[in-house]
Amino acid sequence: MPHFEPTRYNVCMRKNPTRDELLEILKTHLLSPDFSRATFAGATRGSATAWVRIVVRPVELRGQRYVQLAYHSAKKVVTKNFLAGEIDEPLVELLRIGFAAIHISTRMEEIDIRTSRKGRVHIGRHRMAEPRASDEQSHNRVKDVPLPEGEADHLLEVMGIATAEGRIRPSMRAKFTQINEFLKQLRHVLPDTHLDRLGRPVEILDCGCGASYLTLAAHYYLNEKLGIPARVLGVDINDDVIRKSLERAEQIAAGGVNFACGRIGTTETPTDIVLALHACDTATDDAIAHAVRTGAKLLLCVPCCHHHLNRALSRDAGGGMLRPLLRHGILLQRTADLVTEAFRALALRIMGYRTEVVEFVATEHTPRNLMIRAVRTAEPPGNREAICEYYNFKRFWNVTPYIESALGEAFQGLVRREDSEEFPTAKLP
Repeated sequence: MPHFEPTRYNVCMRKNPTRDELLEILKTHLLSPDFSRATFAGATRGSATAWVRIVVRPVELRGQRYVQLAYHSAKKVVTKNFLAGEIDEPLVELLRIGFAAIHISTRMEEIDIRTSRKGRVHIGRHRMAEPRASDEQSHNRVKDVPLPEGEADHLLEVMGIATAEGRIRPSMRAKFTQINEFLKQLRHVLPDTHLDRLGRPVEILDCGCGASYLTLAAHYYLNEKLGIPARVLGVDINDDVIRKSLERAEQIAAGGVNFACGRIGTTETPTDIVLALHACDTATDDAIAHAVRTGAKLLLCVPCCHHHLNRALSRDAGGGMLRPLLRHGILLQRTADLVTEAFRALALRIMGYRTEVVEFVATEHTPRNLMIRAVRTAEPPGNREAICEYYNFKRFWNVTPYIESALGEAFQGLVRREDSEEFPTAKLP
């Protein structure tokens, strides 16, 4: 924690600074390499503005340093980024609004600029005994974390993740981390999809959206942070969570966000990106099948339970060689999990997707932390090597995974064994 010296000076100006003088004070600190954060709040008497507060912080985008202004109203947050040479006009507008309290934090000091009811300006400075050690780290977080703490305050507050002051609730820290890690995966593969060149909004389907954490975060991140127009539809079978999600979307005034009650896979909505976070059991297969049917460019799913294959696996799989592994319930369950994901990844490869299974978050945040990440390629369905692997894998485990049923005849026709020469099998016991 930083240590503060007693106040060195607390100046009540004998002559109020002019607007130009205040502008120069703000620019000096906001453009300084040591600048951390500034908050404008409390409109003065007679001022008229829809903004409750405005938060300013430095961010780095594409290797350039910007000053970011997050405008908070009662219902929404609007974020704008400015280069150093563009900052004068927005700062003049801030001064014109007439906020009563301005608080600026730098590595070396805290500055308070307060305007009394009589219009007197008080400038107070609290200089620290030693520089903040955490500021450089916070700048790194701005670069590395899609939704940094204290930035998308209103969004996180409406979702119940942050307090009204922008602090992450301790009980929601794992969810906050989980959302950011999911968005990192989205950011990582987005350039491969070329979805930023569509010339229209990107269409996203969130399968099994639940409490809509991911739905709202993905919409905000694409539209407000990356500048990619996007529309999101969240689907869930639970009426109650859909109603609450609609209320949240209304609270943050999120245009292009909608929710519908229904089962995954029952809609043929055109989709560019399919998301599925912890859809239970075969619901993940239905989400994968929807992505394939609608020609989605990107699929990100984090499967949950795997009851279907858990019940189907026999202890005699592999000619009985795996009996020591499969006789124990917990080992059988974990084996079923891994075998299910392997079948899903193979099925996506067969259908023309470049597919990876990755760990997207540490197990301390959620034990269900494997992600299937698939990007549609120009290769047509029917990869022969993947078909051969699928057939041999299926024969070894002596099961028919649900993904085969979910993908339907289009898939089944590709993997159906015609003759042993076309699909050579591994020698099994």
